[in-house]
Amino acid sequence: MGMRIGYARVSSRGQKLDIQFDRLADCDRVFYEKASGATAKDRPELQKALDYVRD
Repeated sequence: MGMRIGYARVSSRGQKLDIQFDRLADCDRVFYEKASGATAKDRPELQKALDYVRD
């Protein structure tokens, strides 16, 4: 089986990533960020995750 990659994001600093981290616990690598962003280009960790899986 291949590597499992996860991505978690919350849009405001008051929100917590804990529940998402719990659900992604079996991932080999998790990218995460706390930032709002309407598009993928506004989400640098999402871009890193996509670049990582493309390699």
